[in-house]
Amino acid sequence: MDQLKAIKYFVKVVETGSFTLAAKSFGVPASSLSRRVADLEQSLGATLLKRTTRTVNVTEVGTSYYKQVTEVLRLLKDSDETVRAYQTTPMGVLNISAMVGFGERILIPLLDQFNTLYPQITLNVSLSDELTTLGRDDVDIAIRGGYAPQERVIGIKLMENEFITVAAPSYIQAYGCPENPQALKQHQGLFFQTPAGPTPWLSDTQGQWQDVSAPSALTTNNGKWLVDRAVAGKGILVLPRWVLQSYLDSGQLIELPISGAIKITQNPDFAVYLLYQKQRYQVPKVKAAVDFLVANIKGNY
Repeated sequence: MDQLKAIKYFVKVVETGSFTLAAKSFGVPASSLSRRVADLEQSLGATLLKRTTRTVNVTEVGTSYYKQVTEVLRLLKDSDETVRAYQTTPMGVLNISAMVGFGERILIPLLDQFNTLYPQITLNVSLSDELTTLGRDDVDIAIRGGYAPQERVIGIKLMENEFITVAAPSYIQAYGCPENPQALKQHQGLFFQTPAGPTPWLSDTQGQWQDVSAPSALTTNNGKWLVDRAVAGKGILVLPRWVLQSYLDSGQLIELPISGAIKITQNPDFAVYLLYQKQRYQVPKVKAAVDFLVANIKGNY
């Protein structure tokens, strides 16, 4: 039995939920693929899949086995690509995932330059504020605001992610300027919606963290809409300085002189990180992109 092929067949059945669809993707008869998976189960002495006339369900041990073998297959794929691409010109499809605001303001303009330098690299760029798992989501490089990553992922700190409190001159004229964190509760707030919920406004007052969030006038995951509403004088906004700097420079928004910084997390390591899997750095297209982005972002913002 070709165990590696049988494992690939098994993984595809789990992912498609069908022997027929799995067989079609490999261009083999469904009966042949089914026999291979049955041979794999026999060699393991375990039932990985429960078959009925209409459905295929993964057993508990099958689920555990699937998680382990998919990791092995990914490592094999990475190793094959590393060997093939060793000391070659950076080329191929490069999958990048980044936060929406960061992607629009900083990443995309840089990628235009990168594409000129490396025309044989095809960019596949996804902008999303959803969390990304590098291996599972087939992402080569991810850029995220958050904390230092787990040990299995390399994280390069690109820049601080300092959040500042701002409002439009028209809002301040109409409602006044809060002088301390507690006063924010008497104002109107514009909040960014993350996958974990709206970002809170937190204040460290004499060693005690307190939520000083204002009542919400708008909560959304659309950063541009939030900034537009703030510029229109519809509320107070707390976002990263790199997002708001151009609006501060133009005078459309003003940083509020509140005593004590307003934060969205108690963790002091909150920053913007470039993430990639350690072994992927040996692939020329990934190395070229990591080196380029670090050189052009770190220390420049």
